[in-house]
This record gives sequence, structure tokens and C-alpha cells, in this order.
Amino acid sequence: MDNQQSNAVWHPDIRIWNPPLESMPEDIMYPLAWEEMMCRRVGEGEAPIMHIWRHPYALTIGMRDRRLPRAAQAMDKLRDEGCSVAVRVSGGAAVPLDEGVINVSIILPNPDRKIELHGDFARMVSLIAGAASPWTTDSKAGEIEGAFCPGDYDVSVNGRKFCGIAQRRQTKAYILTGFVIVEGNGEERRRLAREFYDEASGDLTPGDAYPDVREGSMGSLDELAGVPSSEAYISSLMDWMIEHAGATVLTEAPNLPLDELDRLSAELKQRYDRG
Repeated sequence: MDNQQSNAVWHPDIRIWNPPLESMPEDIMYPLAWEEMMCRRVGEGEAPIMHIWRHPYALTIGMRDRRLPRAAQAMDKLRDEGCSVAVRVSGGAAVPLDEGVINVSIILPNPDRKIELHGDFARMVSLIAGAASPWTTDSKAGEIEGAFCPGDYDVSVNGRKFCGIAQRRQTKAYILTGFVIVEGNGEERRRLAREFYDEASGDLTPGDAYPDVREGSMGSLDELAGVPSSEAYISSLMDWMIEHAGATVLTEAPNLPLDELDRLSAELKQRYDRG
């Protein structure tokens, strides 16, 4: 795909913001609130943005997860163990986060309120797979049975999922978002998700109520393709967007009022954490 075609597919003015890991607040709701606020700004006319970020130790869960019989107890148990937990407004299901998991969100305007789910998700697959292409050309899209946060656009290598994709829509803008497991052991993340469901599900059985997270379904790009580090994959993500979408890299964070971010973070917790 040449640059002119890619610019039409993405957006010619897209910016990249990649905050350092050490700057990430302990509360996982903060980067989610940041993206909600940026989505509002993009809907009001600000240039679109690609947000690449990591968190030291967290679990984000879906709204269906929050309605499980013992979800509150499971969330409290993890918080007591030092894990930050939040209900994610973009849909999907439980996703463990740590330093080896990269979150990629692209916030785009949608003034005409069009819905092109398959095209949007296919674009994200192209980005995720394209960034992995220096190490593997075997990335495939399609649901992986037994994986956590399953979906039609899971991205996998050799039948093991390393990336999941979701989206969040506002009135005049939307967020395409994905998690990418780069470093470490996919099985350890799978086990954390399964432990959450074992605690949260009460007497329910996996299936319709919550995902049946099974051994052997998840992997990291380190395990599956020899990607050496999160930093290497982030660099490849940025290079791909610069080459294929004409993106520019921000050296300073977009100016969002901290007091408004704090209020929005508290509002999202109040609205979604209650179940």
C-alpha cells in the first residue's frame, strides 16, 4: 500500500503520542479517561492521534464481566494484591496488563457517524501485523478459541493469540484500540484472566456468561516470533504509521486539563465500576 492510499485509509494529520512507562499513573482508569477526553477533542476538530502506552500491573474488564455474580469480590481481591482494576468502556472482556503488554489506540474523527466495523478492524490488523513483520509474516486474524477477550479479529501466530482489538464510539469520533502481548509469557497472562473469572463467575459455567479461557491459547511476540522487546515493537509501530499513514511524532503530551481528567476518571469509575 503506498502512502497516498494509506493516508486516505487512515488520516493525513494523525499524530503519535507515546508516553514513557514511568509516567503512567498507578490508576488504570487514568489512561482510559485520557482517551475518552481526547476522543471528545478529536470530535470537536482536533487532529487525530495514535496513543501507545503501557501500565505496570492492571486488569481491565468488560461491562459483561462486571455483571458476573462475584465480580466485585474478584476486583477487590486483585486490588488487595496491588493490581489496578477498571471496567473498560470500549467493550470486550478481561485483559491483564503489565510492562510487556502494549496498548495501541487510534482516535479518529467521524463527523458523518459512519459505522464500518469490518473495515476499521481490518485496518488495525494491518497495523499490528505490519509492525510485527520485521520478525514474522505469519500473523493471522480470526477468533482463537480459549483465548481471553475473544473476538473475530484476534491476531495470532501459529494458533496462539497475541493481540485483541475493540472499539469505542462517541458522537463525532471513535477509538480503535488493541492490546499486544510482546514480552514475557502468554500463559501467565491467561492464568490471571482465568483466575479472575473463576472468582467472579460464582456458580456460572464458561460459555455465554463469560469466556472459557483455556491453556495453550495465548502467546507473546517474544515467544511466537522472537520480538526482542516492547521498545522494539513500539518503534516498529511508529515507523509503520510514519511510512504508511504519514504520521508525525509528538514530543510533548497534548494539553488536556488535569483537573478535568481527574473528574472524568472519577466519573467513569462511578458509572461503570458499580456493575
